[in-house]
Amino acid sequence: MRLTEVSYGSARPIEGYGPGFFRLDGHVLRGPCLITPWDAGPWGGLEDSAAPLALAGQIDVLLLGMGAALAYPPRALREALEEAGIGIEPMTSPSACRTYNVLLSEGRRIAAALIPVDAG
Repeated sequence: MRLTEVSYGSARPIEGYGPGFFRLDGHVLRGPCLITPWDAGPWGGLEDSAAPLALAGQIDVLLLGMGAALAYPPRALREALEEAGIGIEPMTSPSACRTYNVLLSEGRRIAAALIPVDAG
């Protein structure tokens, strides 16, 4: 079997997640967050379309981590992103973290808007 080391270039992969947080580059982000290959920070959650819409032209797809369970995104958020030319892929947050890292290693133009899994 041939093993290949994964390279992310200057981008930062998601290192981990847990109840209420995500970890990137050794830093912990608490609560909902928006992660791009060049930045990571807090996000206002499903009612905040402004932050992901500001990425129009810089990303092709937004991975939308809905927490521990898959749910439909609000219609207004989905329509606003699609109108701006940003594809939206809702999934659980653990799946979004894994998918983000795979697509990041491929050099894809992506971002992840993540709602943390609950404590309990």
